[in-house]
Amino acid sequence: MEDNHAITPQEIEKRLIVLRNQKVMLDRDVAYVYGVETKRVNEAVKNNDEKFPEKYCFRLQPSEKQYVVENFDRLGNLDKSPVEPRAFTERGLYMIATILKSKKARETTFSIIETFAKAKEIARNIEAIHKETDSQKQKGLIQRTGELLSDLIVDEADTLETESSIELNLMAIKFKHTVKRTKK
Repeated sequence: MEDNHAITPQEIEKRLIVLRNQKVMLDRDVAYVYGVETKRVNEAVKNNDEKFPEKYCFRLQPSEKQYVVENFDRLGNLDKSPVEPRAFTERGLYMIATILKSKKARETTFSIIETFAKAKEIARNIEAIHKETDSQKQKGLIQRTGELLSDLIVDEADTLETESSIELNLMAIKFKHTVKRTKK
């Protein structure tokens, strides 16, 4: 089932959903990004259950499954499945990568790590912007945050130039950062 197209951070981000106040990826999406069948992902968890405590991987409750079916069109056919899907947290995605050994699994792991790292850096930067009193440092944080957002949102393979804008209004000071991207 392994295909050779590289998984982009945008594809990873689109497959993340929030359950139990954390971003998770369902087993079928894990299988897709790693280029394997869903049953292979679930076999890996079953055969290595000591590596997947609940903070790494959990089965959806029926109410969570219903929420997913009702709110994510691409997951609508889950309501026909008699089995509750598994949800992998960030830790679980890293752990499954240690078990799935294909080239695609390795490349996908890099994309997952990069996606989560950028998301965490964005969160840290936003917090730091509010605390920073030096306007040049604030401007630098805003610029970096804009670049990170662009990286997560825009597929660079299809662009020559991008544009994203972040405005931060701190009482009398207003900063704006723009990065332009245009389609090829």
